[in-house]
Amino acid sequence: MAKSYKDLVVWQKAMDLSVAVYQVTKSFPKEELFGMVSQMRRAAVSIASNIAEGEGRKSKNEFAHFVSIAMGSKAELETQVTLCERVGLCSDTESQNLLSMLDEIGKMLASLKTRLSATSKPLTTNH
Repeated sequence: MAKSYKDLVVWQKAMDLSVAVYQVTKSFPKEELFGMVSQMRRAAVSIASNIAEGEGRKSKNEFAHFVSIAMGSKAELETQVTLCERVGLCSDTESQNLLSMLDEIGKMLASLKTRLSATSKPLTTNH
């Protein structure tokens, strides 16, 4: 495992995504502050937070569980970004940038989960 969750590229990219979501949602109307703005920001932060919490547990099984939660937050945020574009809260360029970041993070999370699951199984069997 990494020395720290901060060493994980997927966590670093999730943090970049959170910053991007905060920047995009700054321009949303005030009436969305407690709606879409709050939902999107919480989902984005949840991705990085669950990676950090999972790694911090120092158990591969628990880490894999928290990576699964991060994957759920990623799917939630993808849905919210798509909706925002459809209702005109963000531009096509903004949504495509966020969706591209989410796609990359999703692939990294899937790979991390596979590696964690594979290493949690015994490498040899006792006969």
